Amino acid sequence: MLCGIRLQHVKTIYSIFLCLALALVANAQEELESVPADLLQQANEWLTENIDDSALDALGVDKDRVQRFFAELQKRFQGTYVYDLGTLRDTATQLQPLLESFDETQPYALWLKTHLDYFDVSERLRKEATSKSTNAAPLPNASPQLQRSVWVKVIEERPAPAATNKQLARLKQIFAEERVPSELVWIAEVESSFDARAKSPAGAAGMFQLMPATARNLDLSVGLFRDERLHPEKSARAAARYLRRLYDRFGDWRLALAAYNSGETRVANLLKKRKARTYDEISAYLPVETQMYVPKLEATLRKHEKLALRDLKMPKG
Repeated sequence: MLCGIRLQHVKTIYSIFLCLALALVANAQEELESVPADLLQQANEWLTENIDDSALDALGVDKDRVQRFFAELQKRFQGTYVYDLGTLRDTATQLQPLLESFDETQPYALWLKTHLDYFDVSERLRKEATSKSTNAAPLPNASPQLQRSVWVKVIEERPAPAATNKQLARLKQIFAEERVPSELVWIAEVESSFDARAKSPAGAAGMFQLMPATARNLDLSVGLFRDERLHPEKSARAAARYLRRLYDRFGDWRLALAAYNSGETRVANLLKKRKARTYDEISAYLPVETQMYVPKLEATLRKHEKLALRDLKMPKG
């Protein structure tokens, strides 16, 4: 019975992402032909790790084409050109309710719902940049300053999340106990809308969207029958410890948050390669998701705490 449930779960997830990929490929056929070999290899590894061959065989899917579809999806989210996300907006908006209609895929629906505004902001950034452009040349990537200003407008337009009423005080207490600014609990709003059930297609889970390896390094259990990333207080404590470590390493909250989202090794390597010291100097070389993530959190702090990142105070322990 468990095998049947797992196969159905896999089929459902796979079918949905395949539909998304099919919608993309009609407008991106030329791009798909030029997908780098390393991206195809990464996509193949994702398929191997997440989808059984038997499920693919049962669906009668051309594996080579599937690899290309997933490579395209991965390229959009892990690329560096923020305007590329906007073309996914309509498909993602249609996909989210479909994911929500299946119990097996509801965690992915929660994650996607939290990230729908990334696609909206991408389009708004394009419009702002286009309005200021005086020639037909390709638009340069959106500057960190422009991204911050657009995110402020987007976040100011929305009401406060109702889900925080019962959880916010306790989460702030945990962050303070771990000697991290309590206001940073709003990371959970940006990551999951404070919903511990959220799960990303990449494997991050919980209110603070911790990846399995990161969670294990922070002494959380990650397994089929016991995943402590789904426990709000345990994951909050782990996330706070991780943030403290990142801030101790980089000495700057923008860099620490970029590392939380994209990996500390990536951020450290970019700083070294670019001979840089600030987030703004490396922003254009970070994944699009990270370029969106940092200013979204800044705008969220500004709305709910009336604070900028530079105003955060480290609790004394």
